[in-house]
Amino acid sequence: MYTVRVDEPDPKFGNMLLEQFGGANGELAAAMQYSIQGINCDDAARKDLLMDIGTEELSHLEIIGTLARMHLRPLKSVREEAEADPLIAIAGGGGVNLFNSQGNAWTADYLKITGELDVDLRSNIAAEARAKIVYERLINFCRDPGTKDALQFLMTREITHMKAFTAALESMGRPPFMIGQIAPTPELVNQYFNDSTGEGEHGEVDSRGPWNEGGDWRFVVSPMAPDQSDAGDALHEASGAIENSGLQEILSDQLRDLLHAEKQITKALPKLIKAARSLQLKDAMTQHLAETEAQVERLTECLQIIGGPARAKPCKGMAGLIEEGDETVQDSKGKDDAPADIALIGAAVRVEHYEIAAYTSARNLALQLRLRDVADLLTLSLGEEQNAAQMLDQVCQPLMSLSRRAEPVV
Repeated sequence: MYTVRVDEPDPKFGNMLLEQFGGANGELAAAMQYSIQGINCDDAARKDLLMDIGTEELSHLEIIGTLARMHLRPLKSVREEAEADPLIAIAGGGGVNLFNSQGNAWTADYLKITGELDVDLRSNIAAEARAKIVYERLINFCRDPGTKDALQFLMTREITHMKAFTAALESMGRPPFMIGQIAPTPELVNQYFNDSTGEGEHGEVDSRGPWNEGGDWRFVVSPMAPDQSDAGDALHEASGAIENSGLQEILSDQLRDLLHAEKQITKALPKLIKAARSLQLKDAMTQHLAETEAQVERLTECLQIIGGPARAKPCKGMAGLIEEGDETVQDSKGKDDAPADIALIGAAVRVEHYEIAAYTSARNLALQLRLRDVADLLTLSLGEEQNAAQMLDQVCQPLMSLSRRAEPVV
């Protein structure tokens, strides 16, 4: 399925790789979990899905095991390298075994198997998400180009499996909270207990959101004082937004600043799209351009909600980033495809992180002012910015490999 290449063995990194060989979120755990779920599954179509992916995970175990073995090879003969992990060097002869990066033995306790197909599919989606994050961290700590390429392949397949498991779960047509056969207690299931409330500086900041208000939710101030629950709801409904002209003025300024920033981006992104060489980068930027146009509309709506002037305030920070981006576009004209796109991604990522910081600050202000509608709109845009930054990083990884190999982008 994949040919492993290691240019410079690194025994310490080889030890890290063992987390995906014999660890809780590793390939053996995934292969055994999905395969045993498949053996238990009476649904022929989804049984095939589980067995297919379980089998692929075994091939991933071979890939990660080969990577680890090649990085650990110096432990066989070099005393100084063997000191990196005496257990592997002395007891294991410098090879791999079913242990994680800390030397703990693999155990079937890692497996999540309930015999309920929809519950197991949810566990599998979560397992793939955890594995994706582990691979991402391994990539960030990796110095060897060939190893990075292999880890990028494995990390990408985790997303593929998440998509397949999610589609299989959705195809079952079950409501998201219909678990098992016994219905929950009607009134109790919709109560939200505000348990972490304290007093003064020792209390957690109370926040309201779609997880505890709206719809069928009943907010309970304290489960130890149920007589206060209705009063808590009434107090929240009556109070609405907090009257704080100072904070609201700051929020208005930040929203107007963001509005100008987004408008600048809508003008700048088409230049980056035109300059991009790879189709994947063009597609990612084109998608984010559409999101940016929607974000302009959300910011205008936020300003209307708080009664502030719905006009932009010059954003000098974004203007500087846009100017740097224009310079990058000009400089990239003389570069090969992959290096040129990597430079463009660098400029775009700086913009994304500026926006992530700005949206986070504005969203937190809206929460403190109990402007729920504003906070929800800002949270939606914040999520899009975070996803855009992550997407750009994913596009960049294979481009770096291409750049090292001096191969053209296709």
